[in-house]
Amino acid sequence: MTIFSKIIAGEVPSYKIAENEKFFAFLDIFPLREGHVLVVPKTETDNLFDLPAEYLSEMLLFAQPIAKAIEKAFSCNRCGISVIGLEVPHAHIHLVPINSSNDLNFTQSKPKASDESLKRVQEKILVNL
Repeated sequence: MTIFSKIIAGEVPSYKIAENEKFFAFLDIFPLREGHVLVVPKTETDNLFDLPAEYLSEMLLFAQPIAKAIEKAFSCNRCGISVIGLEVPHAHIHLVPINSSNDLNFTQSKPKASDESLKRVQEKILVNL
């Protein structure tokens, strides 16, 4: 069971943003930028492109209102999307408020966010969702 499956099951605490029968979205506790959200399918599949076609399209539709809420909540040009998939063997996409392409540079330092900061970010996104 991956850490994401444990988060979905409620065994590991998270800062939930949204959930439906197929997907779960929560804050990355090591964010690239304030407002960094992970969107994961509830089915445990390692590679995003191994998901059934319906999941791929529905995942973007699930992520769309979250991305719009991120854009409203944070000063950014847009909400960027990235698929890396190396750090956790569970398909996921990153939604990150960006002003430049370097804002999606995953080689930069990603310090752990404080609980207070994560709670504040969660509230900012939820109020705009």
